[in-house]
Amino acid sequence: MMGVPDGMPMRFEADLAAILFHDPVRLNALRLVRSLALPDCWIGAGVIRDAVWDHLHGRVPTRPGGDVDIVWFDPARAQASVDQDIEREIGAINPNFAWSVKNQARMHLRNGDAPYESVADAMRSWPETATAVAVRLSEDDRIEVNAPLGLDDLFALRLTPTPAFAIRKRGIFEQRVAEKGWLSRYPLLQRISV
Repeated sequence: MMGVPDGMPMRFEADLAAILFHDPVRLNALRLVRSLALPDCWIGAGVIRDAVWDHLHGRVPTRPGGDVDIVWFDPARAQASVDQDIEREIGAINPNFAWSVKNQARMHLRNGDAPYESVADAMRSWPETATAVAVRLSEDDRIEVNAPLGLDDLFALRLTPTPAFAIRKRGIFEQRVAEKGWLSRYPLLQRISV
C-alpha cells in the first residue's frame, strides 16, 4: 500500500476524526498530549486502531485496555531517560492510562533499522498497516492524522503486515497476531498474507 502525498486528503480521515470526537476518553488524552508541546508528537498505534475496530464492530467507546502510545521525534533528546521523565510527568497528571512515551529518533536502534527522519518515517516500520496510524489535536481542536501507509486497511478491517514485517520480520508479526488475540476479539477482521 502506498502512502498519501503530503497535503492530499486521506481516505477515511474524516471518519477517524468523527470516531475520536465521539470518544471522550481518547479526546481527553489527545488534549493532555497536546499540552506537552513536544515536537512531531502524536498518540498512535493500538489505542487508535482499537477505537476504529471497536467502532466498526458496533461497540461503544471504552477506556484503552493497553498502553497509550505517545510517539514524538527530537534527535537532540533521544535518551530513554527523557521518555521516562515524560511518562512520569503525564502519569502524575492522568494516572488512569498506561502511558508509553517513545522518541522515534532512537527507536531505529531497537528495531535494527536505518535512522528514522520523523515519526511518519518510523511508522512505516511498525508491524501492521492498521497500527501505523497516529493522531494529534491541533491548537484549533482539529484531529490531525499521520498515516504514512494510509487508512484503508484500518477501515476495511484488514490485518496486513507492513513491508518490513511481511518477510524479514514475519515471525514478529505472527507472534503479535497470536498474543494479542485480534482475530477472536474482532471477528470481522480479515487476515491478509502478503
